Amino acid sequence: VYFPPGHYRLAAGITVANPMGITLEGPNGVDAVLDISEGEGACIRLRDGKEATLRNLCFVGGSGFDQRDQMGHLRTKGASGVWGFYFMHCNALGISNTERVLVENCHARRMSAECFYSAGRSRVADKEPAQYTKAITYLRCSVEDCARNAFNNNDMAENTSVLNCRVVDVGGCTWEGASRFVKFCGNYVRNGGTVAMGNVRSRAEHYEHLPTGQHLVSDNVFESGVCYGGCQVRAAAGAVQVLVTDNTFVNFGTSAIEIIGQADNRHLTAETSTISGNVIDLTSFLAEPQKRWAVMVTGSHAIVSDNQVYVRGDTDEDVTAIRLREPAVNISVHDNLIRACGTGILAERADSRVTEVIDELTFAALPSARVHFERRLSHRYRGWHVVWLENGAAVGESVIEDFDPDECRFTLREPRDMKANDAFEVYSPTGTNWTLHSNTITDCTAPLVLDCYGSATAVARNNTITRGQATGVEQAVLIAGRFSLLGNTISGFDEPESATLRLRPDRLGNPPPNVYRDNIFEGCCNVLDAESLPLWQAATTSGNVFIGCANQP
Repeated sequence: VYFPPGHYRLAAGITVANPMGITLEGPNGVDAVLDISEGEGACIRLRDGKEATLRNLCFVGGSGFDQRDQMGHLRTKGASGVWGFYFMHCNALGISNTERVLVENCHARRMSAECFYSAGRSRVADKEPAQYTKAITYLRCSVEDCARNAFNNNDMAENTSVLNCRVVDVGGCTWEGASRFVKFCGNYVRNGGTVAMGNVRSRAEHYEHLPTGQHLVSDNVFESGVCYGGCQVRAAAGAVQVLVTDNTFVNFGTSAIEIIGQADNRHLTAETSTISGNVIDLTSFLAEPQKRWAVMVTGSHAIVSDNQVYVRGDTDEDVTAIRLREPAVNISVHDNLIRACGTGILAERADSRVTEVIDELTFAALPSARVHFERRLSHRYRGWHVVWLENGAAVGESVIEDFDPDECRFTLREPRDMKANDAFEVYSPTGTNWTLHSNTITDCTAPLVLDCYGSATAVARNNTITRGQATGVEQAVLIAGRFSLLGNTISGFDEPESATLRLRPDRLGNPPPNVYRDNIFEGCCNVLDAESLPLWQAATTSGNVFIGCANQP
């Protein structure tokens, strides 16, 4: 079907039912314009069928970037909220169960809802529906000046590819997808929302058999920051097997990449990710700079490697390069180059609260808290410890017998007098397997902060940490838990008020049995502060070398 050059004003969208190999095509991406600004629905809707191609078309709606708040989620009195675009709904393209779709050189402007949208059936474990979407490719398309999302699969469609596209001034997500086997590659994004992976509002058991949310996000350029979602690339709520590789972030004033493991009674954890080869420039030119990070990982089984994270010019106190949070397990952070960030690598604890006491052994926890509701196929916190808190201080400890992933309840081995709102944290006594190695951190005011429980298998080794041009550095390395330092080179922390190592007791007030071995300290004024010395003496220390250090143990 050929659209001659012209401006076509639509009162309602065009539905193509059961396409068996149809192509809808204009002369180029400029001269055939489908305008639904005074109509409603999708300019073109594909329903069922085998194959359809859209090529060389331009789509125009009625709500631009300046109306993103009106088209967003609106609060209402006495009822649940509503999305504003429901009252003025327009899309460029809607896809429902069409098996194969190619969209090439098509361009959307001023859409109130998701520009390019898919919703339909999908596989469930070993059950395959007779009709569902198996492949969508968006090639050399663009979305600009739109109120909400650019590309969106609100289903588990398979093999969606967004390739060599341009997204600028989009008030919702750049991409949002619960889909399987997605490629978001070679695109340019400026002032768009999050590339959001996962968002599966279910803990159904079949997602443990055939997971969803598998994404490859690679070779993209992200400029400036995000206007919606707080972070440019995020995996959450069930996403697994996520690779974020070889992307470039330019003058980025908001957070860049997050793998969020938090999961509640409506979501599974996001896990199994690799973040590698990215160059992340967090130099901000925003009028009001934000606190931000290059990489945040709270989901288990993650590799963060070979990234460059930096700020041009003076150290920016609002920036954290790499942020890690317990109770994630199996984390490897290596061969990253970090420059001029307020905090280089930060490891922190997660807390939660009791919402309901079932009996003296069983309790339910705050579903929105940072302690994950684990998957069925996981450690399920068996043998983990609970540290009970009061006013931020530890007041007791219990051992977890099991976590029920269906009822989302914790069971203790021994009875405890619990009540709603009791605060707690969790840790593994056997090992979380965190390794931070071969990273270079320079010009940061807090280069390495390990304020977490850690474990016998938590190690920082062969890292190079230098003060560089940073001033007012309190310490090069802070350790407040079970973490060993092996073979690191720490240099230049020569300010009189600075301590190269600042050691603190663990959460229970005990000196952690750490190992500090074969490290090189050079040109440091105070290797330890006064509070750190007894903790150093209680640890295993050997083979450390002190060169030009005024005060050394």
